[in-house]
Amino acid sequence: MDPTSDAELVVSAQAGDVDAFTVLVERYRPPALRLAYGIAGDEGEDAVQDAFVNTFRKLDTFRPSSAFRPWLFTIVANEARNRRRSMSRRASLELRVRVQSQSTGTAADTLAIEHEQRLRLVAAVNDLADHHREVVALRFFAGLSESETAEVLSCPPGTAKSRLSRALEQLRTTLGEEVTL
Repeated sequence: MDPTSDAELVVSAQAGDVDAFTVLVERYRPPALRLAYGIAGDEGEDAVQDAFVNTFRKLDTFRPSSAFRPWLFTIVANEARNRRRSMSRRASLELRVRVQSQSTGTAADTLAIEHEQRLRLVAAVNDLADHHREVVALRFFAGLSESETAEVLSCPPGTAKSRLSRALEQLRTTLGEEVTL
């Protein structure tokens, strides 16, 4: 990973350095995709692409005293929410799960069980209310901290924490087991 800080890259990008913005895109694309897929399912990739375009256009509004990651993920989450709302042609949302590369020694039956567990978890997350699905996507798919999650959701940290707690409890109830994300 490039050791240049986000703040330095943003300042360079604001001055017109497209390569600096490219480094930011490469740095945050994987968690942005996880976040967008968590909120908008199959529309996640398009949401991320549009979010990065919007981010580039809005760079001049970024406050240097702020953290870039929550600011970016706010844009990604908003774009993903907009796409989810516009998916009226679909009766239900199917989330993509990117399977991490598995070791070659893993047995086929173990892989099948893990795949089935992922599908159950994805279906359960999909069935959550929007505000619960979003907090799960921000914390576990995008890897944001509690305070960053609250910032992206524009709510107090306690609210984000209670939403996450309720979402995890609902997942435990739905799945009938302990939930580990």
